[in-house]
Amino acid sequence: MSEPVQVGILGFAHGHVHTYCTEWNNGSYGIKVAAGWDHDPDRLAKAAQMFGLQTYATAEELLANERIQAVVIASETSLHADLTELAAKAGKAVILQKPLALTMNEADRIVKAVAASGIRFTLAWQMRVDPQNLQMKAWMESGELGQIFSIRRRHGLAMGLQPAFADSWHVQPEYNRDIWADDASHPIDLLHYWLGVPESVTAEIESLYNPRIPMDNGIAIFRYPGGPIAEVGCSFTCHAAENTTEIVAERGTIVQHYGDAPSCNSPRPPGAGPGLKRFDAATGVWTASEHESPPNHGHRIRGLSGPLAAFIRGEREPIATAEEGRISLQMVLACHASSRQGQRVTLDDPMIYEL
Repeated sequence: MSEPVQVGILGFAHGHVHTYCTEWNNGSYGIKVAAGWDHDPDRLAKAAQMFGLQTYATAEELLANERIQAVVIASETSLHADLTELAAKAGKAVILQKPLALTMNEADRIVKAVAASGIRFTLAWQMRVDPQNLQMKAWMESGELGQIFSIRRRHGLAMGLQPAFADSWHVQPEYNRDIWADDASHPIDLLHYWLGVPESVTAEIESLYNPRIPMDNGIAIFRYPGGPIAEVGCSFTCHAAENTTEIVAERGTIVQHYGDAPSCNSPRPPGAGPGLKRFDAATGVWTASEHESPPNHGHRIRGLSGPLAAFIRGEREPIATAEEGRISLQMVLACHASSRQGQRVTLDDPMIYEL
């Protein structure tokens, strides 16, 4: 058996990286999480104790270790550009936790560093590997449904209702802008993955509950020439839900339940039907997907561990390239620009580059 690929972690701010480390260290993925760095010494010490890592005082020292072939960058978003540039200079493969960056300028730096160095790079977008999301993409692209008219994707968390979350880095502008930019990026990137680049965006984003956790609720409409019209609705003050996705098409309808944290973590009614199903207008019959809904949100996060490991081992292409991450960030920032201006904006709106 070949030796496992040694991986270093640059920053433990984003909690999902703990799931990857736990999964990879069970010995079945061909990955060894060997080293770690974090600008927060307490966070680094806890991770080192949890995963048995060799720790480094600086990111540069970790990257100088020739045994480390790849790194996961799970720092605060504001550090993504700096750390990607360092990793690219060191020739390491990079997994970057979403979103790509805070600003378009930082995104451009990342794209340039990846292209200039030729390193292997991927963003860690969970929704792009979710089996049900892949099934819906396949159904739409097969042509069996005919023209796709509209897509509605609901997404949420309950974090905005938790007072302690106001003290987290996720909602500190110098680290991560706001909760919309942080987590609405998931369904917005999913639309990018499913449909490509929209022509324009119309959005309303508000801070409705705790002013220390801004932009906790919003709705964005993405216009694609000739259709479909796609809507993302996000509430980060959401205890529970069921419906996640609705796709209306010429020859049928797709309905998905239990596709985000509030819906897959909340109790399901007795005899609850399939989480993903499709209606065929010609037969008048609903057909359930063979892909069952995840039992909880942790299961969804763990589902990314395998594809990321395959990427590290060189067995699959990136989940999302730096260029794709740049476009998804552009779509997210277009929501902010539209909401501030109170009007529809195109993706070349100057405000997107000023935010």
